Amino acid sequence: MNRATLLHGSVFRMDARFTTPQGGHAALYDTVMWPFERAAVGAWRRRLAGAARGRVIEIGCGTGAQLPWYAPGVQVTALEPDDAMRARLSARAQRVAAYVTVAPGRAEELPFAAAVFDTAVSAFALCTVADPAAALSELRRVLVPGGTLLLLEHVHLAWQPGRSLQSAAAPVWAAVAGGCRLDRDTLRAAGEAGFTPVRLRSHMAGWIVEAMLRSPE
Repeated sequence: MNRATLLHGSVFRMDARFTTPQGGHAALYDTVMWPFERAAVGAWRRRLAGAARGRVIEIGCGTGAQLPWYAPGVQVTALEPDDAMRARLSARAQRVAAYVTVAPGRAEELPFAAAVFDTAVSAFALCTVADPAAALSELRRVLVPGGTLLLLEHVHLAWQPGRSLQSAAAPVWAAVAGGCRLDRDTLRAAGEAGFTPVRLRSHMAGWIVEAMLRSPE
């Protein structure tokens, strides 16, 4: 990947504010998630990564749980704003088959030129960004016309009383879970950003969604 064509200028912007607390739960994240990855999440990640084509950008990569599922040789630019998470992400990036470039960066202000990626991926990331509308707008900007947006996200339930319970619990959960919100209508936000659904799957009574969407031509 020609990084000179990706960056605004010659270097990444290092002064952007973080959307999650530095340090935080990085040390425990993989341990806590391991049984869920084994039970179901790993299979969802595999299917998501299998649809990635060309030049890939993944936002909010955390410790890199999505990276092992990309096909050999796929070019992945992996963004993570949190220092502790990014340290683990960088270590994992050295052990996967894809070609991974790890970088700091906020999803709401991507440090890349327009129309330079073929696929954008968010796996349990849009629940945490400070401004999901801005993040989705940025993903649309950096995707080529007709590019692919792949989502694996937990969302605001459509049914009651689940939806109301999520809304009530959201502030407390965000405080203890690195800013993660339980009440994000991510698919609606993606539609408002101009993306068109191509394929949708839901799990756990609609709490988890897998989605493939297209950016405008």
